[in-house]
Amino acid sequence: MKASFVSSSAINQAMRYSLMKTQAALVNAQKEQATGFFADKGLALGASTSQSVTFNREVERMKGIVASNALATTRLTATQNALGQVSTAAQSFLSILHTAMTGDSTASVTKDMATDALKTMTSVLNTGVNGEFIFAGVNTDAKPINDYSAPGSPAKAAYDAAYAQYLADTGADPADPFPTAADMNAFLDTYVEPQFTGAGWDNWSNASDQSISSRISLNETTETSASANNDGFRKLAMATTMISELMSGDLPSDARKALVDRAWALVSDSISDIVNLQSKTGIAEKRVADASERLNTQTGLIEKHILATEGVDPLEANTRVADLLSHIETSYAITARIQQLSLLKFLS
Repeated sequence: MKASFVSSSAINQAMRYSLMKTQAALVNAQKEQATGFFADKGLALGASTSQSVTFNREVERMKGIVASNALATTRLTATQNALGQVSTAAQSFLSILHTAMTGDSTASVTKDMATDALKTMTSVLNTGVNGEFIFAGVNTDAKPINDYSAPGSPAKAAYDAAYAQYLADTGADPADPFPTAADMNAFLDTYVEPQFTGAGWDNWSNASDQSISSRISLNETTETSASANNDGFRKLAMATTMISELMSGDLPSDARKALVDRAWALVSDSISDIVNLQSKTGIAEKRVADASERLNTQTGLIEKHILATEGVDPLEANTRVADLLSHIETSYAITARIQQLSLLKFLS
């Protein structure tokens, strides 16, 4: 006769091991129920896992570019608004110059308008968005334009030095430095213009000529900022500075006419340059918007493919979670019954 026995401890351990496996399966099932995707993609997809990784990486890359495009759009919109403000100030100043050319405006009014236009341009070009100066080119942490009227202004110091040099070179009388139109034009051409078209512009600007270039799609980049070094701003700065420094009721009529004519030509060219910059900015805004729309469409298509490849049936996931919970509850009940087994109870 062979004696056999049943160990309640062995049964308990077997139930415990089964319960642990069920709990691990429940964790994955609940994850799939919550996300709608396989909990272990490598196990579910096998050889197709690398393709899945590639698709997911492309989706994340495109979403990153779309987010970057949103920042570029904000910068371009702010740039467009700023250009509109500078253009409006230039238009108002041009109107005053036209009035001055006909002799219907006093020197003080024309001079005040020049000063106001210069202050407006300086303020607008120093506009910041998200902690970056939008007209600084790639030097986004540097204030683009130095305030001409600020104490210690390098631009004002350079102008005063140029004026002193003119007096020294020509021997002109400080009380009547520009007796003729030729004298005025000589001063403007030789001593003033280089401060705005040459190396002297460094006294005004801290911006870089290079604008910010952004990747707006997988294979496309574009400039998404403007620089304070644009010719339109230089010409407007020169015209407003000329008038604010030189316009006076004491100027001989010929010299005054030469001064106003020169300022009028500069402001007219400036407005044209700013309009061109506005058009360029508008084109960049359109390209960014179109690129974001294409990326969103591509992202949607790839996400559909990812869902078809990695997605789980929501109904099946819910059913599996319910079955596993039921299994676990049953295991708990059986384990509790086993723990209550007693030899003394059996013998009695």
